[in-house]
Amino acid sequence: MAALNILSQPPSPWQLTTASTLPSICKYNININTICQKYASLSNSMCKCGRTTATAKSKLSTLQMFPQRQHLSGSGCSWMQDNSPFYNNVTSTNNGRTRGPLHSVFPTTPAQVSSVQDLFEFICTGPLVNKTKLNPEKVSESIDKWILYGSQLCRLFQLNELFLTEPQKVRIYHYYIPVFMWCEQEISHHYSMFQEGDDIPPLVIGFSAPQGCGKTTLVFALDFLFRMTGRNSATISIDDFYLTAEDQAKLRDSNPRNALLEFRGNAGSHDLSLSIETLTTLGKLTKEGMKLKLPRYDKSAYNGRGDRADPSMWPEVEGPLTVLLFEGWMLGFKPLLTEAVKAVDPQLEKVNKNLEAYYDAWDRFIHSWIVIKIQDPSCVYQWRLQAEIAMRADGKPGMSDEEVMDFVSRYLPAYKAYLPTLYSEGPNGSNPEHLLVVEIDEGRNPTLGN
Repeated sequence: MAALNILSQPPSPWQLTTASTLPSICKYNININTICQKYASLSNSMCKCGRTTATAKSKLSTLQMFPQRQHLSGSGCSWMQDNSPFYNNVTSTNNGRTRGPLHSVFPTTPAQVSSVQDLFEFICTGPLVNKTKLNPEKVSESIDKWILYGSQLCRLFQLNELFLTEPQKVRIYHYYIPVFMWCEQEISHHYSMFQEGDDIPPLVIGFSAPQGCGKTTLVFALDFLFRMTGRNSATISIDDFYLTAEDQAKLRDSNPRNALLEFRGNAGSHDLSLSIETLTTLGKLTKEGMKLKLPRYDKSAYNGRGDRADPSMWPEVEGPLTVLLFEGWMLGFKPLLTEAVKAVDPQLEKVNKNLEAYYDAWDRFIHSWIVIKIQDPSCVYQWRLQAEIAMRADGKPGMSDEEVMDFVSRYLPAYKAYLPTLYSEGPNGSNPEHLLVVEIDEGRNPTLGN
């Protein structure tokens, strides 16, 4: 393994906003010839790749890999943290999203990243390689990008990229980066549909995934990578379109015997006019100077029951916008026959009726889809509980364990009713050619699936 003398300091967030700044992100002093030899050996072993030692040395010289880590042991930091100034700064500029600590149950036994070849082989064993239209040759041709993206994600989540645990390697190189590569392909296809000089609306990528499965963190990582590579991106959640606390109370009072509409969550508890207005305007942010404030929802208000955040706290985005990442637990759900939903839970009849208006309010705006598929909806309870514990640990009011159980129980009927159709037919109005299904296990990591 190459000897390292790491000199750099973590970059400021503004250093990660354009592609032109990438060469100055990190400095290094490494035995480049050793790594180049490994890189060239890897390349020569793959057919049609055609790289030489000189090519490898040139690419690695501009890559400037291996930025500084604060904990070289790799065992002193959790998988994801937000207690560093760098992370906090990025979060504060990340379309106004703020979160508590992202806790992990992952083991901390170091799995040393010893060479570019090891990394290449690990990437190619990932379950998403084929699904994202990658192959060993494409991975080889873009290995410098994989190393750079992995290095910067390690910075973002305060990890030591030289001593990643196996689950950390899986999350970064089998999940986040392959999905990012797929998104880049979708952006390229989107741009190919327009002529030079056209006003190109942002590509809207929808993320449909159950609560607590890691979709918000995935979107956070993708947004970071987009901005790092010079893309102007924005994020929004269906949560941001929840009714105000006052309007939610009115909904509860008008459905006194329906526990599924008592609190936020199911179809009927969203301000669809606000979502249509917001998504329509975002699609028009095609020029510099165009701005829009994005609504945000404060889940910690009213002891965890939530309320819309004050407009003064809404972040502002400016055009031209390249990509919009739109995530939610029920995105793409299709209304079913009344008899089918009543067989799951009679209270779903009203929810199912409400769902009929959601295609026009949400789904029709989405061009590309990512569906995160889970094996058992009961996982949602444990994942949601972890999120509430993290919120409370950050000093924010959150729900008790019993309240979490009650809260999640109001979502489970919808999961049981709508997930089978989502998984078998795809999201409402989706094109199979622009749909990526990622199956995950209880640890929130991708699996080969079916």
